[in-house]
Amino acid sequence: MKFNPEKCVVPDKRMQPFIDQNEIWNYINNTVSSKERVREVIAKSLSKLRLTLEETAVLINATDPELIEEIKQGARTLKERVYGNRIVLFAPLYIGNKCSNNCQYCGFRSTNTEAIRKTLNDEEIVKEVVALEENGQKRLILVYGEHKEYSPERIAHDVELVYSVKKDFGEIRRVNINAAPLDIQGFRTIGKSGIGTYQIFQETYNPEAYKQYHLGGKKADYDYRLTGLDRAQEAGIDDVGIGVLFGLYDWRFEVLSLVRHTNHLEACYNVGPHTISFPRIQDASSLNVDPKYMVSNSEFTRLVAILRLAVPYTGLILTARESAEIRNEVISFGVSQIDGGTKIELGGYDKFKNQEQDLNREQFKINDDRSLNEIIRDLLHTGYLPSFCTACYRQGRTGEHFMEFSVPGFIKRFCTPNAILTLAEYLMDYATDDVKIEGWKAIEKELAGLDNNANTEELKKRIELIKQGKHDLYF
Repeated sequence: MKFNPEKCVVPDKRMQPFIDQNEIWNYINNTVSSKERVREVIAKSLSKLRLTLEETAVLINATDPELIEEIKQGARTLKERVYGNRIVLFAPLYIGNKCSNNCQYCGFRSTNTEAIRKTLNDEEIVKEVVALEENGQKRLILVYGEHKEYSPERIAHDVELVYSVKKDFGEIRRVNINAAPLDIQGFRTIGKSGIGTYQIFQETYNPEAYKQYHLGGKKADYDYRLTGLDRAQEAGIDDVGIGVLFGLYDWRFEVLSLVRHTNHLEACYNVGPHTISFPRIQDASSLNVDPKYMVSNSEFTRLVAILRLAVPYTGLILTARESAEIRNEVISFGVSQIDGGTKIELGGYDKFKNQEQDLNREQFKINDDRSLNEIIRDLLHTGYLPSFCTACYRQGRTGEHFMEFSVPGFIKRFCTPNAILTLAEYLMDYATDDVKIEGWKAIEKELAGLDNNANTEELKKRIELIKQGKHDLYF
């Protein structure tokens, strides 16, 4: 990734802190949200232009129920224009919960003596991946506690191991990472293993709140974590994900900080984050959080819509922390990726698949325990197109290259056809009979709605090849 010295000017500097509290609070406290201004901002976003901090603050400060509904409707419209009706599916795979940090909101915290510590060995990882492949998963994110045992070399080894596991028609085609920030050489080591996105969540961008909740370990260093993805970019990893744990500080500050982080990466490296995640505080073993900043359902759905309008081309990820009801609601106006069939216990996909959730084995409590097949069925029932597509990453359409395709809208030429092909694979190999019926109906409907630019005839030929047993066809 090339540094852009002309755009990256003070205060946007590589690998230096870029959050100015006064700047962010100034926007929140002094931005006026008249009806006319809110509608102007929504109109700008619908033209697929990323919003400034001031424009995002206009949406944040809009409290009139009528304007909030207009923001949500604008987000629905924008999402349809950029992403169509596709929802990308993935699964998290927890590799180890050893951790040297003492984060007060996390079940993995070092002072939680009730936690059952474990790191999966190679044999156990293979069993987990086989169980995931038997359900039809194609995209994984490997999750690690922050501990010296989980070195770049160890993570790179795990990535290569996951890619090597093949069960019947199953294979994992994209492995993302959620782990500790590294130095540049560490990122280079992991990058060579062929990872997809590297996620680092700041948790909270407010330094005082950050200090309150991070009482020990390397994670207590706010600046080192904040600049982690700068080092990833410097190491050549141009596909990165940011995130906030809502409930630690004022959600308005956090939303503007996410946009500020996006601005920083775009200014310095010509590409913003590939994804933004926005988990909310949920129950966890030994949880110790001040309830002052807990985010209500109404605030949560509102902030998702604001984020969608603020960053039109950034993927928004919503995990099974949220209930099925909340997930179904916010998918309509913002979310582009969800996990399905999620188990976050160490060894949960294989060893503990028939047991109740155990918070002493988990980082937090999940609230959507639907199987992958059930989620696909529900998505199809509500008019969405489930996708396991990994084509952009495998074709080199990441980072700046991804933006070259996606910003003008050309990505639709690839995404919908590839989503159809991956759904067809799932229907042939893993779906229950009722999902097969719904899925083939959905594919026929999608084919009928494609224009000539989608190369529909070639797509139909590839669908027939999949019906004959071919796999991994994409544009």
